[in-house]
Amino acid sequence: MGGPEKVGRQHSRGKMDARARLAALVDPGSFREIGKIAGRGSYDEDGELTGVLPAPFLFGKATIGGRPVVATADDFTIRGGAADAGISRKMVQAEKMAHEMKLPIIRMIDGTGGGGSVKTLEQIGATYIPAVPGWGDVVENLDTVPVVALALGPTAGLGAARTVASHYSIMVKGLSQIFAAGPAVVDGLGESYKGSTDHQQAKEDLGGSGIHTRNGVVDDEVGSEAEAFARARHFLSFMPEHVGQLARRAECSDPADRREEALLSLVPREDKQVYSMRRALDLVFDKGTVFEIGRMWGRACITALARLDGWPVAVLASDPSYLGGSWDAKSSEKVERFVKLADQFRLPIVHMVDNPGFMIGREAEMAGTIRYGVQAMNAVYKATVPLASIVMRRAYGIAGSAMSNAERYQYRYCWPSGDWGSLPIAGGLEVAYKSEIEAAEDPAAELEAIRERLGKVTSPFRSAERFNVEDIIDPRDTRPLLCEFADLAWRRLASDA
Repeated sequence: MGGPEKVGRQHSRGKMDARARLAALVDPGSFREIGKIAGRGSYDEDGELTGVLPAPFLFGKATIGGRPVVATADDFTIRGGAADAGISRKMVQAEKMAHEMKLPIIRMIDGTGGGGSVKTLEQIGATYIPAVPGWGDVVENLDTVPVVALALGPTAGLGAARTVASHYSIMVKGLSQIFAAGPAVVDGLGESYKGSTDHQQAKEDLGGSGIHTRNGVVDDEVGSEAEAFARARHFLSFMPEHVGQLARRAECSDPADRREEALLSLVPREDKQVYSMRRALDLVFDKGTVFEIGRMWGRACITALARLDGWPVAVLASDPSYLGGSWDAKSSEKVERFVKLADQFRLPIVHMVDNPGFMIGREAEMAGTIRYGVQAMNAVYKATVPLASIVMRRAYGIAGSAMSNAERYQYRYCWPSGDWGSLPIAGGLEVAYKSEIEAAEDPAAELEAIRERLGKVTSPFRSAERFNVEDIIDPRDTRPLLCEFADLAWRRLASDA
């Protein structure tokens, strides 16, 4: 690596070195390095080797959970992880290996990973039009294999780009920062940003995990490198090794016919009261398997990977504790990305629905909510994997209709707490019956009488009588029925393969 002094400096910052990271990420003893001699040699006047500056990028073949992967790591102890004359092809070869050999790739990113500093221009003797060698391979990997990116230090420029060009990304709180350009460059260009005089705090203020795990740039934030490695391994356990291969079923000791009494009282009878959707997920899916992704952004919809009777599935679930579950622009963007991920890697989708509609109001309009919402709906309609929806409470408007593709077979169950329509009755009643209410001797009593009449009409059982919903179920039957769906879904996926 960069020698004892620089490696020591890396450790003093609370960061593992590149080789320690590789060892901690993959199965013990499984890493086989490729290109370990690559670097920049120094020679004396007799042509004898006097020293070597290793390339600041390591990669090789390894296994995670016994399955082959391409594991890569930037070495911040050498020129801050920036590229030198020998790195370009090495990084390109790592990316090519992933999609040509159909292996998942994990990038551990710590530094710029780009062309180096401004001083490089003086060494070259000229400037150049920017290009990223091998970026086509990065794009190819996004279409071919699972890509995981771990930001494990300050990542700028190409390092930042390599982080977000992934299917799942992680930052370590207090250790990782992501920016197109760092604080010194931003200030040097005369922008209004003025960070803290403390260098580390300035980086946090500009691009810390508190920013990027809440705007959707990065999926998740963890407290340590060890936790980042564990989450990367966990994510890959749900994934196939490449597009075209099916993910694997896991051993399951959780009975498929488990019926949870707590589901009966989960949804409050008062329609404006909230409840814990995450508790619902824990009660329904295989115990201990719910793996939430993107918890801190797009919070009106929970996105997670989980298992049903051992079968991997992708989960969408409304969160009534945030914006009442209404999809805003960010939630819609999150749904779109997650549905595309599930469809690409052939994971059946389970949608737990309690959606009162798209977020409304001036801020929602300024954020372009309807455009992002329709894109989320389009992703649901384009998905070809089996999808089951459980309507737990509300399903209103266009957002409610995005629960599934209504043009296909509706694998759907509704709870007795179901409440649906083109818009909530409470929001349109006074407008729809304005003349009757105004003409009544007692407008308040007339309004209450209308509300009572419509309360009977909006019973979910009226919809079931007309087969507008397929089945209303005892909430305790949710897990057994979803396990049945998972078995049928994977049967179909196996026949497609």
